[in-house]
Amino acid sequence: MSNTEYETLEIVRAGAVATVWMNRPAVHNAFNETLIADLTAVCAELAGDDQVRVVVLAGRGKSFSAGADLGWMQRAGQASEADNLADARRLAEMLRALAELGKPTIARVHGAALGGGLGLAAACDMCVATPQAVFATSEVLFGIIPSAISPYVIRAIGERQAARYFLSAERMSAERAGQLGLAHEVVPAEALDQRLEELTTALLRGGPQAQAAAKQLIAVSGVRAVSDALIEETARRIARLRSGAEAREGLGAFLEKRPPSWLAG
Repeated sequence: MSNTEYETLEIVRAGAVATVWMNRPAVHNAFNETLIADLTAVCAELAGDDQVRVVVLAGRGKSFSAGADLGWMQRAGQASEADNLADARRLAEMLRALAELGKPTIARVHGAALGGGLGLAAACDMCVATPQAVFATSEVLFGIIPSAISPYVIRAIGERQAARYFLSAERMSAERAGQLGLAHEVVPAEALDQRLEELTTALLRGGPQAQAAAKQLIAVSGVRAVSDALIEETARRIARLRSGAEAREGLGAFLEKRPPSWLAG
């Protein structure tokens, strides 16, 4: 078990593998302030634990993560731009902590991986999904943008495909996610954990320092490395929109089960 108790996470250790279970099944592991803080903290804990060699990120219940918690989104819509900026920074830094964790990470995806949930899958080094998994960057439906997750999603699927899915908010199947490079493998649900065991066994054969260095090599060799400036830019872009009229209308329309105003006429 973890050395620390987390309100929204369950940590299961099996030898050198730590599985981080997001544990908000009633809301499909949707993000709120607490889950973001817990994920940030567990990344720091596991980064400093030499007994852990591989980290698996998973979700309890029916989904990996369905994105933003509606209550959290409502609070954001009523908050000032400054408060939204601070909130966006925390989300962006959590994703960065996951992406830069100096150990191999695998996303175990089943059910919904929407918005920030898709971002978590993209921030991990590997993603293994079941055929029933569904992915989407659905933010524009709510009058906002997939800002904090964008560096990792664009890294995974490229700018051209990101343009399509950021703008259309289409849902993509696990098969499509595999074609795009978002999911490395799609395996039957009953074979998912066996495949994860095979991957973790392969990863444990590598030298831990070499693996950490390999991750750093990829980061500095990428088209645009995730930097403090990029994190700040993504946070400011979403903060401006989240406190605006269009975002309030988008969330309001969703909660009221009606078309948003931009679909009127």
